[in-house]
Amino acid sequence: MKLDPFYLIVGHVSALELLVPHGVKLVQLRLKDLPETELRRQIARARDICAVHGAELVVNDHWRLALDLRCRTVHLGQEDMESADFPALRRAGVRVGLSTHDEAELERALALDPAYVALGPVYPTLLKQMPWAPQGLARVRDWKRRVGDLPLVGIGGLTPERLPGLFAAGADSAAVVTDIQQAADPEARCREWIAATRRVPA
Repeated sequence: MKLDPFYLIVGHVSALELLVPHGVKLVQLRLKDLPETELRRQIARARDICAVHGAELVVNDHWRLALDLRCRTVHLGQEDMESADFPALRRAGVRVGLSTHDEAELERALALDPAYVALGPVYPTLLKQMPWAPQGLARVRDWKRRVGDLPLVGIGGLTPERLPGLFAAGADSAAVVTDIQQAADPEARCREWIAATRRVPA
């Protein structure tokens, strides 16, 4: 799986609908604490929006609904890996990205043959309290040595100014949540991010 260097993460389909038309090619829908009918509605809507705009939708956590709604990619945290039916996902051709925060988690993730691995938080993040200290660019470099050709996603505390360092350390994609979520003009900020990722040498 080749990842776009800009990986947008949103918490509601309305944000996805607003931002994807501005050139987003990779977007994760991260839904929390909603009834199943609403989860289903949002995932189906996001799938259709992404199809229209040529974007790759990644469904966070809700792998059963992703299977049912014929989505192509899911992302799982370490806790969600416990209940996921990886053989069923493979049979359906669904690609799986996995979160990692330490060496044991990375080994566990690599044993499951993921489509990509995410490492975070790279920098301090304001989105939520994290039990992990910021990983830093040295850890990004170490992770890239370990994963080889497998795509590596950096997440946590990223800004456009930090992109050159992140990509130089070996990350293939920058996952962004807070910087756009809290922007005064999320659409303009999204365009800035896309432009910034295109300026960094591959």
